[in-house]
Amino acid sequence: MDYRFVSLRRTGSVVYVTLNRPEVRNAFNGDVIAELTHWAAAARADPSIRVAVLGGAGKVFCAGADVDWLLGTLDYTREQYLDDARTLHAMLSAIDNLPCGVIARVQGAAIAGGVGLTAICDVGIAADDAIFAISETRIGIVPAVISPFVLAKIGRSAARNRFVTGMRFSADDARQMGLVHAVVPPQELDATVDRYVAEILNAGPEAVATAKALIRKVAGLTPEEALPITTEVIADRRMSAEGRVGMTAFLSRERPPWASGS
Repeated sequence: MDYRFVSLRRTGSVVYVTLNRPEVRNAFNGDVIAELTHWAAAARADPSIRVAVLGGAGKVFCAGADVDWLLGTLDYTREQYLDDARTLHAMLSAIDNLPCGVIARVQGAAIAGGVGLTAICDVGIAADDAIFAISETRIGIVPAVISPFVLAKIGRSAARNRFVTGMRFSADDARQMGLVHAVVPPQELDATVDRYVAEILNAGPEAVATAKALIRKVAGLTPEEALPITTEVIADRRMSAEGRVGMTAFLSRERPPWASGS
């Protein structure tokens, strides 16, 4: 696929995925959704990718849906709206389920679907002047497709507040509810991203993928309900080649081979 609205930059095992429509504050349309979906499928098939950094060109991370794109959907049939929603879900799910670590680099604003993009990342890093909003109810619709991804990140209480009011909230508020994990001055954004990239590169790539899958399996279960899953997972990892190499390096006070760089 030729990427027109998403730019890709690869540095070793790290890929930087940037929404590249700064003239419309990186709002997404059908083309952006298709490009992100295609990229996620390619990334899933490439085990050499260990970290993906999702960002936005210019002053804003992502302003949600493109107004002109929304105007073009006003005469859609119900079936077209259903297809539209399924397509958006497929894109969010594809990124959410990537085996590599995924970092959101948020500057300026993350609005509506931009919050959804933030929520599907493992780590969220925001500039301290960034603004967030789950604002769909302000225009008479709801954040339906992004809701399961956002709920998994911020919980029911914060979701009820933000979904119902649609009000804007600060980067500090986003951190308190778990949507992002670090809030820094804008000039420190890239350095902070780099630190988190380095931390993920210190982890075993197979272990990262397994840990992400484990969260999905045990979320909502009691410890007793999760026991058959967790015991199988840890036994498999301790017997795996990566697990054995990592444990041996740890016990020998050496660095494992995957931590040698990007």
